[in-house]
Parts: sequence; structure tokens; C-alpha cells
Amino acid sequence: MYPMYYYGFDWTYVVLVLPCVLLSLWASANVNSTFKKYSRQFNRRHLTGAEAAQRVLYASGVRGVRIERVSGNLTDHYDPRSNVIRLSDEVYGSTSTAAIGVACHEAGHAVQYAESYAPIKLRAAIIPVTNFGSKLAMPLILLGLVLSAFGSMSDFLIYLGIACFGLSLVFQLVTLPVEFNASSRALTAIEEGQLLDDEELKGARKTLRAAALTYVAATAVALAQLLRLLALFGGRRRND
Repeated sequence: MYPMYYYGFDWTYVVLVLPCVLLSLWASANVNSTFKKYSRQFNRRHLTGAEAAQRVLYASGVRGVRIERVSGNLTDHYDPRSNVIRLSDEVYGSTSTAAIGVACHEAGHAVQYAESYAPIKLRAAIIPVTNFGSKLAMPLILLGLVLSAFGSMSDFLIYLGIACFGLSLVFQLVTLPVEFNASSRALTAIEEGQLLDDEELKGARKTLRAAALTYVAATAVALAQLLRLLALFGGRRRND
């Protein structure tokens, strides 16, 4: 029996992972409620999200990026493969301060690629590896447990699985500066371009801050899960 299991109850999950999962749920609810709140605050210049994103691109000297509408709720994203900013129905044609903030954030990602911003290039480069590694992680750990009678081979598979899972944490850590920088670019562009007045800018800033917290929470969950795996399996030889 592993030392962190008591009567079939996994305390590593309760102590390490559950608080971070609760933080993630709160962050998700918070970004939705914040977006909803500032979706009712409209800018006096009557700029739509699509128009604001276009102004950010032009002000940064970025040309050739299309802006399209996409269905769904908060499905906004920049697709570097197609060089397209896709804005959701609640952002594309909306004049709310929340929509302006989100649209300019996605434009910030397009500017990052245009300027070869190092963290976003690194994130794009490691996506295939991290996706592959995260899919292999649990199968490798389970296979290692099944083959526990084979000693060192079992340990190797388990540790390899943990290392593969660690790639998801690497991805989250690289994502943080990418998202923070895109929001910083967005707010700077909004302020310098006078797209929103001071009061309206507060709405855009709070929307982007709430969105940033979801990435912080996702990183915390990945770190907690990695620590849990290390707590459960890191000392297998000593406890066998």
C-alpha cells in the first residue's frame, strides 16, 4: 500500500490537487461573470470588437491578418496557421468594454507572431511534444504498475510517465508569459489609441485580469498533479 493511501482514500488528491481544482472552477466562473458584467458596459465611440482588433493590428504595423466571426461562447482565438483572428458572436460585433478587451487581446497574439515574440514561438514549437507526452503519461504509469514484478523496468516506465506528464506543466508555464504579454499589449494599445476612456478601460482590464487567472489556475492544477504523482510513486523502491 502506498503511504499516502489510507483505507482506500487518496489524501494526495485532497491535499494537493483538490484546492487547485476548486481554484480552477472559481476562475472559470469568475471570468464568465466578469465578462457578462462588462458586456453591459458599452464604449462611447461605438467601436465593435472586430474594429478594435483591426486598429490594434494597424497601430502595430501588422497587415494581412483576417478577422472572422466564430460561433460559441468565449471561443475567441488567434490561429497562426491561417493568420486569422476568430472572434465569438459576443465579441465580434459587440461594442462592450469586455468585447474590446478580448478582441484586442487576440490581436495582441497576432502581433506577437508578427514580431516573433520568443515565448509564443516556443509554445508553438513544443505543442506537438507536450500533446504527445500528456497522452502517453498515464498509460506508461499504468504499464509500469502492471509490470511491477520486473523491478527496474517498472520504475523506468513509471518515471518516464511522470516525466511525460511534466511536459503539460512546461506548456502551462510557457503559456503564462504569452497570455500576460498579449493582455499587456492589448491594454497599452487601447490606452494609446484612445479606444476607451478611463472608466471604460477599467472594464476591459478587469475582463482580461479574470481571464489571466484561468491560466494561473490551470498551471496550479498541472503542478499539483505532478507533485501528486511524485508523492505517490517517487519513493516506490523505498516502500516496496
